[in-house]
Amino acid sequence: MLAAVLTASADSRFDAVEYSVTDLGQGIYRLEASGGNIGLSIGEDGAFLIDGQYAPLTPKLLKAVGDLTDQPVKFLINTHWHGDHVGGNANLAATGAVVAAHNNVRSRMAAPGPKQYPEEALPVITFSDTTTWYLNGLKIHAFHVEHAHTDGDAIIHIPEANIIHAGDILFNGLYPYIDLDSGGSVDGYIAAMEQLAELANEETQIIAGHGPLGNKADVKRSIALVKDAKSRVAALVKAGKSLDEVQAADPLADYHADWAWRFITAEKMTAILYRDAAGE
Repeated sequence: MLAAVLTASADSRFDAVEYSVTDLGQGIYRLEASGGNIGLSIGEDGAFLIDGQYAPLTPKLLKAVGDLTDQPVKFLINTHWHGDHVGGNANLAATGAVVAAHNNVRSRMAAPGPKQYPEEALPVITFSDTTTWYLNGLKIHAFHVEHAHTDGDAIIHIPEANIIHAGDILFNGLYPYIDLDSGGSVDGYIAAMEQLAELANEETQIIAGHGPLGNKADVKRSIALVKDAKSRVAALVKAGKSLDEVQAADPLADYHADWAWRFITAEKMTAILYRDAAGE
């Protein structure tokens, strides 16, 4: 069954992609390839994955996990519903992994339309506010943050190891993607980052959804960026400017060199902030 799933999901765009693995200590690793960064806990209870990236990468992901442990992937939690985080769900479920996520992740994945996922990809365990695993000698605590990157975001905290997987609540050193069409909001995103900063101390290792391994100072920099960017664009919206006029004014010009990237360009970041401020 797994071989058929993997063959069906093959995609030559990922042929050259390889996994980079960072050992964070206490059997916890950060895995980076293409898409959202993955968290992994391994130990005598099995392998626990935080996000699974794209479906075509599952064979390489399983090899990367297999290079670290002979234990199977028993659990997978999705930090939200975007394809670069949930794309591997069906493949991993076919190997026996139990998939969990916030209620809204399953709802959005199951909703009829062009982005609907098959039944086998859907989380089989869902939660509304928090859920906790006790595995590999660790407490793995997931909690929901409301209307932030989406309406189904979860932050994963492993307190004994002082490690947090932030999902896309942190785009480390990058303009964040705030998905307004999936229930996200700028104020909710700022509030979620503030929760993340409050949870961390100066030694906390934070796996960002995108970007390098982060820390509390990185979260504070991102908070400052989004607050200031929101204020600049909101002032122009309040003055009655159209989106074209706001983009022509380029209110975030001094940030672009450091924060703009392939997916969230200067124009896209400005448009997100405009739509949010204008209530569109």
